[in-house]
Order: sequence, then structure tokens, then C-alpha cells
Amino acid sequence: MDEKLEPGLYIVATPIGNLSDLSPRAAHILATADLVAVEDSRVTAKLLSHIGVKRPMRPYHDHSSEQVRSDLVAEMARKSVALVSDAGTPLISDPGFKLVRDARAAGVEVHTVPGPCAAVAALTLAGLPTDRFLFLGFLPAKSSAKASAIAEVAAVRATLILYESGPRLAATLEALHQGLGDREAAVVREISKRFEETVTGTLSELSARYCEAAPKGEIVIVVAPPGEAEPAGEEEVEAALRDAMTRLSPSRAAAEVAAALGLPRREVYERAQRLK
Repeated sequence: MDEKLEPGLYIVATPIGNLSDLSPRAAHILATADLVAVEDSRVTAKLLSHIGVKRPMRPYHDHSSEQVRSDLVAEMARKSVALVSDAGTPLISDPGFKLVRDARAAGVEVHTVPGPCAAVAALTLAGLPTDRFLFLGFLPAKSSAKASAIAEVAAVRATLILYESGPRLAATLEALHQGLGDREAAVVREISKRFEETVTGTLSELSARYCEAAPKGEIVIVVAPPGEAEPAGEEEVEAALRDAMTRLSPSRAAAEVAAALGLPRREVYERAQRLK
């Protein structure tokens, strides 16, 4: 007989493609947990079927209420609850952190069962620096908000990792090109599945490639850190700001110039204010 799990929360990473990537420990936790909190019961049911078990499931996702979260935490005092997302590691670009936070506040034991994560897997495939990286999740859909989000990280000396959908891929690559310059990048999709693909090139090359047809599947974009460059001089910054402010508001102009020259946005904005 399988050993009964102690009450608490078990964060279980699940395959992002190939079901064989489920670890033996993860399979054991899912097979013996009293309850499995799931993003989509249809997806998790297929995974449970793969390991030959059936377990009680309860939805927990972006739209779950505080009451649902509270009820789950209350059950953890006497039951073992496994948390899974549809694919990969829970809490990475999903709402699971709130459940962990509330469980810890209630004195519940929290355990993690490490495993697949699309962001890290894509980083290993991209052939770009891995010593320092920043995960951005999904960028905003609106172009102005997307440009602002990109400007915020333009000067960060780290490889950038973000998720995107096929229909939005080309536009996002072009926004990254405009905001970061023509950096080396990789588009990684369908990780560990039959049609896994990694395409590398500059942001402009990748944008042109995917503007013809949107690819299918789960997609991760990996972008190289900024290259070494001489700091921009006072005259260069001022000239760039004056030009940008003929087209944009001071805040938008500052964001554009800061991204282009690799300068702190706040400092550039203060200069823009003085030039008004």
C-alpha cells in the first residue's frame, strides 16, 4: 500500500509536452494526494490516466475566488493537496503564489516537487548567455503598454525570457526590436513535443520570418542581453531627446531614448522635463 501523504500543499511540476517527463516522485504525489487542485480538469485527467490513477480534483485558476482559495487552505490542515497547472511548474506565470502565501500564513506545510518549466527549458535551447536571466511572462497586449514594459528592461544586463502566442508573435518581436535594438534572439516552440523547434537570429530577422504566418503551439522568446557600449554623452542624449520630443510626450520620449541608449529611464525623464 502506498504511504499516505502528510497534510499540506504539494506544488507539482507536470510535463510541458512529453508525458514521460513526469518524475517518479511527481507521479507518486499525484497518485496518493487526497485532492488535486487543477487549472483544467480535462488536461489533468489525461495526465492522471497516463499514470493509471483517478483522484478527486478541484479547479484553481486565474478566476478562482478568495473563498475557493480559503477553502483549499482549510482542507490542507487535514488533507494532502497537490497543486498543478496545465503544463510546467505551478506559480510560473500563473496565480499559484497566492495559494502558497495563504497556506504559509495559516501554518500549512508547503512542499515543492520540481520538474519541467518552459522558460528554463527554452533558455537551455537558445544558445544565449545563461548566467543571468529575467523572466517577463507575457507582455501587455496593447502596443503602448508593451512598449513601456520593454523600455523598463532595455538596460537590464541579462538574457530576457518571455511567453507569447502564435498570432501575437510577429508584433511582439517587432516591438522588442524597436525597444531593444537588433539583438540576437531565439523563438522556441512546442518544447519536448514531436515538432519541437528552435529558430535563432536577430530580432528583425525573426520578426520578418513570422510576419508571413503565425506559428502554432506554445512559444517562448529568448533575447540576448545588451552588448557592451560606450556611455552616451550629454550632447548625444540631449539631441536624441529633442528629436523624440517632436513626436512624443516627454515621458514617452524619455522611454524611447532610455531604451535606445541604455540609460536609466528616470534620469532621461528628468532631462526631458528640463528641456520642455
